[in-house]
Amino acid sequence: MKTVSQRSLNSRLFRWHQARRRPLQIREATNPWQVLVAEVMSQQTGIERVGPAWRRFVDRWPTPADLAGAGTHDLLAAWAGLGYNRRALALRECARMIVADHGGHVPSTVVELNALPGIGPYTARAVAASAFGVPVAPLDVNVRRVVSRLFGVPASSPGLQTTADGLVSRTDPGRWLDAVMDLASGTCTARTPHCDACPIASLCASRGAVVTIEPKAAPVPFPMTSRWLRGRLVAAVAAAPAGTWVALPERLGHHDAEAIHVAAQGLERDGFLDVRDGNARVRQ
Repeated sequence: MKTVSQRSLNSRLFRWHQARRRPLQIREATNPWQVLVAEVMSQQTGIERVGPAWRRFVDRWPTPADLAGAGTHDLLAAWAGLGYNRRALALRECARMIVADHGGHVPSTVVELNALPGIGPYTARAVAASAFGVPVAPLDVNVRRVVSRLFGVPASSPGLQTTADGLVSRTDPGRWLDAVMDLASGTCTARTPHCDACPIASLCASRGAVVTIEPKAAPVPFPMTSRWLRGRLVAAVAAAPAGTWVALPERLGHHDAEAIHVAAQGLERDGFLDVRDGNARVRQ
């Protein structure tokens, strides 16, 4: 593996980023709780879509203690449009654990953060770096791609976390993460990296290398998936007043009554809905 100077890398990266930093709303976070909520919302949702929902969410529940007492109906209504509703329930459990085990304050270490519900290795490191200045590299697919290309090693290399940690700015880890994310978003992209526009190309072992992406099978259209159906059912119930029983439709998009009943049962098992009258009505 080639050697890369941390100082040289970050000097070029930060200079480039001064004029190219994306004005993402979640980057307005001013405290660890706001950072944590932003990272959880961004786990499986495009970061550009998260901003307005994040702002409304942290204004409504500005502390872990506020969210810990939130009702499921209000919580899922606030989460509408973000998808993967389990994240909302996990975030509430996370808030409750922060209140119970950490005095209502978001913990500052990667180990403590990683132990919270719904917080995995990437999110724990992202919060530690951005909110507490811990010099660690959160390795999602984007950061992993940039670092692995920089050193010319497979993205699955077992030592990549340690290697990446060695690159992080010791004075501003959050800025480093933002810069690498923005580099991955528009320059060091998955299919066609723009090496001629990359500020760290001269340091990169993979500069100019042909990137071959195996074609993927055509995905199932989203409206035909069970995730779409579950999301529509939760949205329909969240739109009704809390505690109101909502009749299940005979058909919803491409899904028939049987599929709707199966989805309702699954949502009941997962704690999203109550079901009664032979799966005919649901509520939160």
